[in-house]
Amino acid sequence: MILDPAHCYEAVLSRDRRFDGRFFAGVVTTGVYCRPICPVRPAKPENVRWFACAAAAEAAGFRPCRRCRPETAPGTPAWTGTAAVVSRALRLIAAGALDDGGVDGLADRLGVGTRQLRRLFAEHLGASPARVARARRVHFARTLIDETDLPMAEVAFAAGFGSVREFNHALRTTWRRSPSELRRTRGARGPLADGADLVVRLPYRSPLDWPGLLGFLAPRATPGVETVADGVYRRTIAIGDAPGTIEVRAASGEPHLLMRVRLPRPERLLRVVERARRLFDLDADPALIATHLARSRALAPLIVRRPGLRVPGAWDGFELAVRAILGQQVTVRGATTLAGRLVAEFGTPLPRAEDGLTHRFPEPARLADADLASIGLPRARAATIRALAAAIACGELTLDGSRDLGDAVSRLVAIPGIGTWTAHYVAMRALGEPDAFPAADLGLRRALGHGGARLASARVAELAEAWRPWRAYAALHLWTASNASSVS
Repeated sequence: MILDPAHCYEAVLSRDRRFDGRFFAGVVTTGVYCRPICPVRPAKPENVRWFACAAAAEAAGFRPCRRCRPETAPGTPAWTGTAAVVSRALRLIAAGALDDGGVDGLADRLGVGTRQLRRLFAEHLGASPARVARARRVHFARTLIDETDLPMAEVAFAAGFGSVREFNHALRTTWRRSPSELRRTRGARGPLADGADLVVRLPYRSPLDWPGLLGFLAPRATPGVETVADGVYRRTIAIGDAPGTIEVRAASGEPHLLMRVRLPRPERLLRVVERARRLFDLDADPALIATHLARSRALAPLIVRRPGLRVPGAWDGFELAVRAILGQQVTVRGATTLAGRLVAEFGTPLPRAEDGLTHRFPEPARLADADLASIGLPRARAATIRALAAAIACGELTLDGSRDLGDAVSRLVAIPGIGTWTAHYVAMRALGEPDAFPAADLGLRRALGHGGARLASARVAELAEAWRPWRAYAALHLWTASNASSVS
């Protein structure tokens, strides 16, 4: 990522929130790096160095500013949102790819060489994959220190550190203070936790169409697994074998969501946070996307009408793929009914039901040989779900966003019963592919026909070429504007 010093400095002088988290400023005279919105008086231009991400600033020897708190900046580097190797690698790192494995394994999952991956990170981010992963753990640990009363050992493991010693060393290196010293100086803002629950903030770039997100998710909420009511999203989760729940709501007047987490142990809590961020597409840059799509005459009025519209993601790729198959050739309500039957018959019951949440979604191995006729599913779709489940259970297919869009779609359509529409829908929501676009969708063909005859799929695909690399967002705008009920 090329950073223009003059433009970056102008953004710092204006403290424009649109640039928050997109780059960081390191001041050589103090050894501190800041967000563009830092309230401290800017240093002279000749004393500032510019970095694409916090990890790059820390790798260059700068420490985080105590005033603007770089670890609380929204989103990730500006490369997120493009169909590139670096973007996919960042998604995997956020999902914990380097918590249990090395860079070699990450490169192998991405289908590139280790040396090439390191070179791409150095070129576009200015930091190695390991540095990015380390910064991610350190910053989340600092958030837990400030916002919870968890014991330090639990903070360490919740943030993905392998040991308390590693945790202590990383925080001392980054902040020049021990974890206990950081907690003593956290100020009046935390903690957010109450009782046995943990509450964490999920920052985002404004605007965020929270009602739009819930409006999309509510009719598609799987009974027993998810609920949407009174502006709150709830669902069951599992980290390893530990079942739990999350509850997410908007924070009044502030650019973050509040997520309440209930788990027997807070280990791997960072993975819960990252999956929730993916579910609500919180790393998107709405201003950048809107500027690009507003060039289209068809999309411009839709973007004005729904600023901050996001692409709803998925908690689990397999769960979303099964839901998409259930929705083939039926209404949204019909698909939701089938999903509820599937969960009731094959899901894992929670030890204690709460707020309409009763089960975890079935694991792939459970459905690979299941008799799905018992829930009223047509034979062909039952066979497709079993084939998908078997492919994932044996490792033949992964739904982790590690491959590019074309590769992901081709692997999905290789499963009998999964067509191009379903594959793009899964890529769009489960894999976080911003350029996925189901051109054959009836809702899109109607919407672009402007009330007349449905456009041919080829014509829809042709029109959408100008919307790259944000075609998924264009599809959501068109679906939302037309209230397309055919979308699973």
